[in-house]
Amino acid sequence: MWTRPPGFDTLLHIILEQQVSLASAKAAHDRLLALASPLTPASFAALDDAALRGAGFSRQKAHYGRELAKSLLAGELDLEALGRLDDEQVRAGLLGLKGIGPWTAEIYLLMALRRPDTWPSGDRALAVAAQRVKRMPQAPSFAELEALAAGWRPWRAVAARVLWHDYLSRPRGGPRAAAPP
Repeated sequence: MWTRPPGFDTLLHIILEQQVSLASAKAAHDRLLALASPLTPASFAALDDAALRGAGFSRQKAHYGRELAKSLLAGELDLEALGRLDDEQVRAGLLGLKGIGPWTAEIYLLMALRRPDTWPSGDRALAVAAQRVKRMPQAPSFAELEALAAGWRPWRAVAARVLWHDYLSRPRGGPRAAAPP
């Protein structure tokens, strides 16, 4: 089911997965864990730019990680409390942070908070899998993917997992999308 524990480590890992291959994100995350374990906002904030670059962080993702750590350390965001909020409140809380967009918020809702009706319509792997499964001439746009998934409510997270399984089980051509680990 590709679940992950809620918290800083998971959210930072999802940030690493933005727009890169899963293998690349996992390698950077593993190198980060070798530098700061346990990985906490404080241990991450203590790392300098050179250490983060050495772990595989881009300048931008290092900044996003620092902003996330800073907001947690300052008490501006409480990841534990997110689990008690409804989906829209979680999205609003996460989207208020620099570096966290709709895809990241949806993946956190789906994998860490295990919400059943979460749908990351900005995920390229879902579009490619939907194209194949639905025998579409081309991959649907993210808006078309959102419309397609409307019929799967209130279990869109299940549909996402099925489509990711399809995507990962077939030979791929074209760009690699950031899908689950």
